[in-house]
Amino acid sequence: MDRIDQYRKLVLALLQSYVEERPVAEDIETQLVTDTDHDHYQLVNVGWLNGHRIYGCVLHIDLKGDKVWIQHNGTERLVAEELVELGVPKEQIVLGFQTPSRRRLTEFAVN
Repeated sequence: MDRIDQYRKLVLALLQSYVEERPVAEDIETQLVTDTDHDHYQLVNVGWLNGHRIYGCVLHIDLKGDKVWIQHNGTERLVAEELVELGVPKEQIVLGFQTPSRRRLTEFAVN
């Protein structure tokens, strides 16, 4: 199995575990949205809370080139560290939500 196929499976499994573990309010659903043709993966909250519409991206991960890009992390979890624990090397993970100058200060990839 090539690296991107492996990363695709790891990202999908990780996000599916988030869906299963996330506490869901009665009228709020956490949806796993995937575009495997273009390698975009998101968790989105959809529903209603106290008469207010709830809709928003909770987590967004892309596979770009041979790297895993964390584009948005609205969770309290350390997604990058969880990916490392699953076997993705730090130099293959980009913290896309940070500026390139800040990425240089981390142990993860810049681009």
